[in-house]
Amino acid sequence: MAATSPIGVLTVPPWRPGVTASELPTAYQHAVEILADAAAPMRAGQIAAAMGLEDSAAKREALRSKLKRLVERGWATENEPGLLALTGSAARELGAGPSGGSGGGQDGIASSRAR
Repeated sequence: MAATSPIGVLTVPPWRPGVTASELPTAYQHAVEILADAAAPMRAGQIAAAMGLEDSAAKREALRSKLKRLVERGWATENEPGLLALTGSAARELGAGPSGGSGGGQDGIASSRAR
């Protein structure tokens, strides 16, 4: 279950072994699932399109903020400016193996995911 603050706002838990994407707020879950299925790092605009969001600067910026939060909390990595992928640890925990990145380990990306 997602952590909540005293005022009822859903928060993004830090990634750690045993935490699953289902514990994230819905928009974050979708972003993590898209990154898990990606064959390569993605940009916010690509993730927005995959989520079916309206192609507007406001929607991209709101999503970019969420993606930065996933990076801060250890779910994703941004090895190059604007290119996001799941961390290798998160990808393995979610059942997707790392398939690239710039050296494997924490910066790997997921190429597929069992559903």
